[in-house]
Amino acid sequence: MTEPETPPSSADPAWGHLEKLAAEAADVAASLLRAQTGAQLKISAKSSRTDLVTDMDVACEAAIVDFLTSHRPDDAILGEEGSGRDGTTGVRWIIDPIDGTVNFIYGHPGFGVSVAAESGGQVVAGAVIDPVLGEIFTAHRGGGARLNGNPIGVRPGGDLALALVATGFSYDHSRRRRQAEVLGELLPLIGDIRRVGGAAVDLCSVACGRVDAFFEVGLNPWDYAAGALICQEAGGMVQDLHGRPPNRDFVFASAPSVADALLAILKSAQADRI
Repeated sequence: MTEPETPPSSADPAWGHLEKLAAEAADVAASLLRAQTGAQLKISAKSSRTDLVTDMDVACEAAIVDFLTSHRPDDAILGEEGSGRDGTTGVRWIIDPIDGTVNFIYGHPGFGVSVAAESGGQVVAGAVIDPVLGEIFTAHRGGGARLNGNPIGVRPGGDLALALVATGFSYDHSRRRRQAEVLGELLPLIGDIRRVGGAAVDLCSVACGRVDAFFEVGLNPWDYAAGALICQEAGGMVQDLHGRPPNRDFVFASAPSVADALLAILKSAQADRI
């Protein structure tokens, strides 16, 4: 992991305040998750039998919303578990109370809490907390990215043949065969694949150099809003498969050293066609 040079002063000072609030809001939920260890969960399914939600997802989202509302009552909110309202300030909070709920249910590392602030149609601040490792990733636009307050950067250099690439799979079982076909084309050309289970943490893993790249299809804004900004501010390339901003069709994040080569493989494999 390398520490990038201090970025030029292009950030709006208000964005730093939003970053601080995002981190504090995420920590409210992370504290609930730490305290919950060993408790009985109420679990139900959403879009499929493997797309799960627990009472803790709902409780954590409510706690985040309560915190943000107490500090910024006129902001808009978009939450994975249904919290949503319009605002009057031009700021919208994008919340995933537990990104990687299946990991959380199983007690498996890799889940996180993600809170991002959007202004003027772009994400300007965000925080992702990994409650298991006790790590908090934060960033605001133009201000660099940090892990537990220390500057971070994507992995320098890089050899495609040794690249470690993270990915995720659809909740829709009918799409998984196609995703396996993409991996079949990619695996012989890279070092290895990692499937952790939470996109927010995966994006932060690119940001701090634990993996070289990440890609996934079918993510929602709350899955990647904070992590994508953190990765960008750490020097990563973040886009869809065709150079546009990340979106539901495709999210790609990579250290620049291997980005072009990986994109070429994924385009050839039509990785966004599922």
